[in-house]
Amino acid sequence: MDEELRSLTHRLADEAGESAVYRRLLATDDAEELAQVLIERERPLWAREIAAFRLGCGGDRRAFETLVLLLNHRDPERCAGAAHALARLGDPRTPRAAAALATNSLRTAYALYPVRLLGELRAPESVPALMSTLRRLLGPDEPHWRVALACVEGLGLLGDAQARPALEAALPHPRLGGAAGEALSRLPAA
Repeated sequence: MDEELRSLTHRLADEAGESAVYRRLLATDDAEELAQVLIERERPLWAREIAAFRLGCGGDRRAFETLVLLLNHRDPERCAGAAHALARLGDPRTPRAAAALATNSLRTAYALYPVRLLGELRAPESVPALMSTLRRLLGPDEPHWRVALACVEGLGLLGDAQARPALEAALPHPRLGGAAGEALSRLPAA
């Protein structure tokens, strides 16, 4: 059991009441059984989360829609698990979905994991989405500085020279300056 699945198992145990269904969803190797959970009516969120996580980590694209919904959830732990599974899923729709969530100004409070996922995916959508989100979050009283920091870190990981102006704009920001300097050092020479 990998660390992310162990964390999910521990986190959902109380929510599921350690029911027989909970134990079954963690134990089964039947992808059809897990996929059925995603489409059945009146399944609790914890059951859908387990099924989507396990399918996604196994590369089964039937988990995509549920994982994207969980990536946009208000609970950071659900977002983290969904991001982990989406990174392993290999679905070509993932970068577009993560970029849409990261750049949605109405959902900035929940954008941390989509932003981090964009850095990990290294997709064509990643740099433009991270730059756009970062520029929007550079105001002096911006409460979502952690999302801005994740943008800076992601741009540093991606090492794309296009990010230079956005990273330079982040240098004077007290909470972002150090990371922006580090990210700039990773870019190819101008």
